[in-house]
Amino acid sequence: MGQGQKGSSDKKESKRRRDDSPSPEDGNKCRVCRFPLLVALLQLLLGVAVTAVAFLMVAISPSLLARETPHWAGIILCLASILGFILYCITYQPDERTSMQFIVKLLYFIMCTTGLVLSVLVVAFAVHHHSQTSSFICEKADDDCMCTLDPNDPIARTFTYEGVSDCEAITGTLSFYFLLQILLNLAQGLICAVGAFIMWKHRYQVFFSGLQIGSPAQQWQKV
Repeated sequence: MGQGQKGSSDKKESKRRRDDSPSPEDGNKCRVCRFPLLVALLQLLLGVAVTAVAFLMVAISPSLLARETPHWAGIILCLASILGFILYCITYQPDERTSMQFIVKLLYFIMCTTGLVLSVLVVAFAVHHHSQTSSFICEKADDDCMCTLDPNDPIARTFTYEGVSDCEAITGTLSFYFLLQILLNLAQGLICAVGAFIMWKHRYQVFFSGLQIGSPAQQWQKV
């Protein structure tokens, strides 16, 4: 009878330990590990910079296409940084026991992944347009600027930029802005990749395997 009571007590103790997942050794440390504040700050700064440069490009000529002025990529990154700040401020709960924590972490991971994909697209577009504008031969036509890659080719495509006072703004300033967008979006993509990796590592790479079988201390083993 004594052994039965002892076995029942051991089972209850074991169940209690399984239900109570291991608490973080340091709440603040775990919070910083799962989302460093520096990542959110960099995302916000880069998002604002990308958006500002895009609007400066629009000021050169209103006929520029949306893929040439990637303000949308900067706005996405700003939204991701806001989610990061919200996630940082949420009280840490082990094993994502609050629905708010899980939803914000999921949204932040999606936004970081989306930001990474958009940054790659912007870099691809910016590289193409930078190479193109650097090779333009432009001439003024009223309030517009007519540009072509080969003025001697009668069937060569002509690019018309409206509202340009000086064609140097296309071959010089606009080309420089494309180069700036390449650098900013490369950094933006890197930061988004870091943010997504941190979320993945916290959710899947570090986990608890349960009680150590045969261990006298019966402690959780972290693998």
